[in-house]
Amino acid sequence: MKRSYIGLALGALVAVGAVLSLPSCGHDQKLVGITVQPPGFTFLLADKDQTTPYKAYGTYIHPPAYTDITDQVTWGVDGLASVVAIVSGTPPGTVTTEGGCGVSDVRATATVGTGGSSNIVVGYATVTVDDPDVAYCPGGSSQQATLAVVLAGSGQGTVTSVPAGLITCPGSCGAQVTIGNLVVLQATPTPPHTFVNWNGCTPENPSTTCSLTMPAGGLLVSANFD
Repeated sequence: MKRSYIGLALGALVAVGAVLSLPSCGHDQKLVGITVQPPGFTFLLADKDQTTPYKAYGTYIHPPAYTDITDQVTWGVDGLASVVAIVSGTPPGTVTTEGGCGVSDVRATATVGTGGSSNIVVGYATVTVDDPDVAYCPGGSSQQATLAVVLAGSGQGTVTSVPAGLITCPGSCGAQVTIGNLVVLQATPTPPHTFVNWNGCTPENPSTTCSLTMPAGGLLVSANFD
């Protein structure tokens, strides 16, 4: 009986030693997923200088990690490639309009996957280029059109809307609005700056407020500050 117990004990020690002798998975970290942020972005063709940076975040195992890999991935566009361009300079992942309209996928690719260096891991987001004057564009429906607000001039300020939440510019300077609906815009200068005037919107009293009825072709409104 004693020999049996001794044999079992020796077997357990050998098993533990074998586990401890395995190589550490900390030296075999692998990329298993890519998340692209923001998940979607819409360009308004009225603002032709608009750009947006996309970020790529990698999910790793052995050991687990989640980190920014924006400058390590290969950026590209799937779909309407003529709509957008990925700028390969600084910062990487910057998207800008080239013309046209539609929805495309922004693609971030890395060549290190769960099965070794030959695998490819891809993350996707979307980019939309919109023109409400064109029927086949995302906003060119008979129900809604695009309202875009631009902050202009040498001063600083904000523009908000009624209904609330449509426009909170800077930040959210564009929105889809049902054609025929009334929207009221309120311009608020940042002291010591002052509000000058509107372009593309009929001013009311006080002059910092203007109202508009959403036309079928969309509307670009400029709030000028000094």
